[in-house]
Amino acid sequence: MTNAPPPRKTPDKPWRTEGTSDESPRRIGGRRAPGGWWGLAAAAVIVFLIVYAAVTYFTAANEATISYTEFSKQVAGGNVTKVYSKGDAIQGQLKRPQPRPGGGEYTTFKTQRPAFADDKLWQNLTQHHVTVTAQPVVQERSFLSNLLISLLPLLILAAVWIFIARRVRTGLGGPGGMLGRRAPPRPVELHPGIRRTTFADVAGIDEVKGELNDVVDFLRNPDAYRSMGAKMPRGVLLTGPPGTGKTLLARAVAGEAGVPFFSASASEFIEMIVGVGASRVRELFNEARKAAPSIIFIDEIDTIGRIRGGGASLGGHDEREQTLNQILTEMDGFSGSEGVIVIAATNRADVLDPALTRPGRFDRVVTVSPPDRDGRQAILRIHTRDMPLAPDVDLPQVARMTPGMTGAELANLANEAALLAVKRQQQQVAQHDFLEALEKVQLGAARSLLMPEEERRRTAYHESGHALLGMLQPGADPVRKVTIVPRGRALGVTLSTPEADRYAYTEEYLRGRIIGALGGMAAEHVVFGVVTTGSENDLEQVTGIARGMVARWGMSERVGRFSALPSDAQQAYGLTAAPHTLDVIESEMRRIVDECYEEACRKLTDHRGQLDALAEALLVDETLDEAEAYRIAGVLRLRKDD
Repeated sequence: MTNAPPPRKTPDKPWRTEGTSDESPRRIGGRRAPGGWWGLAAAAVIVFLIVYAAVTYFTAANEATISYTEFSKQVAGGNVTKVYSKGDAIQGQLKRPQPRPGGGEYTTFKTQRPAFADDKLWQNLTQHHVTVTAQPVVQERSFLSNLLISLLPLLILAAVWIFIARRVRTGLGGPGGMLGRRAPPRPVELHPGIRRTTFADVAGIDEVKGELNDVVDFLRNPDAYRSMGAKMPRGVLLTGPPGTGKTLLARAVAGEAGVPFFSASASEFIEMIVGVGASRVRELFNEARKAAPSIIFIDEIDTIGRIRGGGASLGGHDEREQTLNQILTEMDGFSGSEGVIVIAATNRADVLDPALTRPGRFDRVVTVSPPDRDGRQAILRIHTRDMPLAPDVDLPQVARMTPGMTGAELANLANEAALLAVKRQQQQVAQHDFLEALEKVQLGAARSLLMPEEERRRTAYHESGHALLGMLQPGADPVRKVTIVPRGRALGVTLSTPEADRYAYTEEYLRGRIIGALGGMAAEHVVFGVVTTGSENDLEQVTGIARGMVARWGMSERVGRFSALPSDAQQAYGLTAAPHTLDVIESEMRRIVDECYEEACRKLTDHRGQLDALAEALLVDETLDEAEAYRIAGVLRLRKDD
């Protein structure tokens, strides 16, 4: 089996594939979507009747049937220009339009000459110079002309129908389709000559690759496992924050094993019509079994995999639940010998239905976490391997300055650095491009804003308060940069990042974070005796840290050693705690914040000279890097061994 599949000409399935063999496309479920031809026939008949009536109406619009008395009156008045007679039937044309009895006007007419009439018609016509023709005044169309006119609307309708059907099949026709079920979107296939993703394209999550190596080995050597009676996990659930590489890992597993890869987002199975999602799931699993050994990847499975029982629609049926039930049924049908493995990804594993994560469905749950420093360095190497880097580029330093960033964020950082180099018309991407790109990503883009001198001075003291307390507080994260250049929504920014990745926090460290966050407000209070709205974001951070210390991490004697509030209930206090407990939590939060604020004010008062020096330097230079900030503040920078 080749790694690069040939492209299909008319794909019609609601998923993307890689590594599949060339095969003719088939209809959904082996049959045409219901309602297709019957709907077309009904619409054709309706259009035919409408067009026929319209043609008949416009043909007779200027023709009227008049009495023979009226005809004689028009001849006598010299208003008839020509006539044609066949037996007693007479057709004619008037010189001047005449009012129709029912409204409107007519210029052509027909009448019937009574058999008893003896009015010397020929003499009257000759006397009034009326032309008697041998051709009918109103020409009757031939059968072929009538047939062509009748078929023309049907041909137009068929062309419009085919156009709409193609748009619906490619996913452009909107949900529900036209008179039948909506055709699935067009798959995106890997074209020949394009290299598939492998583990060489994945870095920073080696422990996760080790977990998935079992899947790759099973797909490569299934007989070795079957001979020992071993069964491969039917499903692997990848969980973790956004941007950590879950989708990339799934593609790498398929590329490493050299098997077809069927990829779909869970939301693509959901439709307004109940039953469509379950039908698509059946078709997807059937196609994967035919191409086995293969991998099915379902992204954002929490869209349809949430805990059942809440939010069912009227009648007890819900399209999301039916789709989930079909996935559960299909995974139950695996015996382990088909060679089909389901990989799913989600950011919210805690909301998944227990039936989905039990053994026998998703047997293995793999957590994909943000990379550590070595992992970030490896990821940066991958994303810069096609960039011309200058000799001064220090990727280990960039990795040290980006703790907590995911693979997607690091890829964006490298791309921003390359864009800056192009804008500056450089031949290579330099270290200062990476540093400036990091500032843009972490702090926001710089914006030009003309501030009054008084507000600019207050901003300088605000940021100096953050920076100085960050330098003086034991165990605090080092200050990397201080600026009063407006970035994003902030009037100034103080950037502090840890020397190394942190995975657990002490109470002392968290109190230091609160003190540092309150440094701006404390500086404004100590120097100007005022409190401004510039501390809004600082107070949000302080509130979140204090709430976690009291209600989640057991750092309060009064609340106790238990989690009183869930991690995602920042506002919904009443869900898991009694009213008295909530009052205690609020009291303890207030106590911690007040103590930290008093300490911040005290330290800034004791070190007022250093605070003034930092503020004056910011007013002159606007931006201070790490070395300058520590030098001006007169604080010894103690570096930890990297």
